[in-house]
Amino acid sequence: MALLYSIGIIIASFVIKLIALFNQKLKLGVEGRKETFKTLKKSINPSDKIFWFHCASLGEYEQGLPVFEALKTKYPDYKIVLSFFSPSGYEVRKNAKIADVVVYLPFDTKSNAKRFLNLTNPDYIIFVKYEIWPNFLSEIKKRSLKAILISAVFRENQSFFKWYGGFMTSSLFAFEHIFTQDENSKLLLKRIGYSEASVSGDTRFDRVSNQLNTDNTIDFIEVFKNNKTCVVFG
Repeated sequence: MALLYSIGIIIASFVIKLIALFNQKLKLGVEGRKETFKTLKKSINPSDKIFWFHCASLGEYEQGLPVFEALKTKYPDYKIVLSFFSPSGYEVRKNAKIADVVVYLPFDTKSNAKRFLNLTNPDYIIFVKYEIWPNFLSEIKKRSLKAILISAVFRENQSFFKWYGGFMTSSLFAFEHIFTQDENSKLLLKRIGYSEASVSGDTRFDRVSNQLNTDNTIDFIEVFKNNKTCVVFG
């Protein structure tokens, strides 16, 4: 199964590169991934202490941000590498203040996983919600790197909990701990023998509540309102 998965990833990456010739969003991802290893090599020194945060896209970034900010405050001497899989996340947050380096996650091949981890050598890894990439996680486990998954949600119809999903299921055991959004997700993990899980809730609530402590002033809106009541429909 691992071999079939790796072959599938190679085929998928080739197909994406072809489609990207006609699709601007995919093209951004293809072109951006060409720069990932160059950027990491240029931005990271072997002596650097590294947190690696990975999100699929913008929504997962916003979800993980309260955790990222807390770690950055507590460990200011660590460099932060922030990776995205989707252009929807990278293109919006490529200049995110939370991170020292922002890159696209390379496609999940064994060679990419080894090269990425050789360059970053992270002291701690945090994945958000759904990001389960077997080759990366397999390499993380081989190197005994510390990794956690936050705001995770699992459902019974996912391959992790099917008779044929052993390959994907084993990937979850690369995480030292999994923080789930609900009790049902924790119970599903327990069913496959994963016990290092706890229910922490949905960090989106933390993100929204933190907005109340942030200056959200937008100058042109103040001019537009002109001290009048403004109703927004969305």
